[in-house]
Amino acid sequence: MKLRPSRTMRSLSSQSWSRYSVKKPRKNYVKALPHTSLLIFRMGLNRNTYDTEFLLCSDQYIQLRSNALESARLVANRYLENELAQGFFMQILTYPHNVIREKKRATGAGADRLSQGMSMSFGKPVSIAARIKEGQPVILVRTMASNKAHVREALRRAASKLSGTYSIVSKPIARAVEQKAAA
Repeated sequence: MKLRPSRTMRSLSSQSWSRYSVKKPRKNYVKALPHTSLLIFRMGLNRNTYDTEFLLCSDQYIQLRSNALESARLVANRYLENELAQGFFMQILTYPHNVIREKKRATGAGADRLSQGMSMSFGKPVSIAARIKEGQPVILVRTMASNKAHVREALRRAASKLSGTYSIVSKPIARAVEQKAAA
């Protein structure tokens, strides 16, 4: 079955469903945890010489599925590797914990016999998502200040893969400012 559009799941109207225990499987609210598409969180080289930090921050309270975060990571990392080679460090700051449930329904001819059941049923786990608060950073990029245009373009491309609106915030890294002052 195809993946449902993100507009059906991006609003946060109910409580979070994330209870999954490996040690006590009988205590689970979620019986089978769906896999996450997002497996790599840190890319590039983490050096102490970087002097600027860029953050992709959410402008609204939203829910993002793991496959959307993975596609944003891929497009930003690919652009930065082509433009800056190894002159950056990028990290995904959110982890998808929330389990998204869906009641599968059949459509088409004869579906009335197949889709009988409870009208407000709980549904089965389909995918997992991260709950993002307003102003919370989603992606962090550290690099030199001279690479500002490339990093802004990479984060703009990443934001286009995510639902919702985002802003790019840049600030100097504190330890780089301290090292320059000491020199």
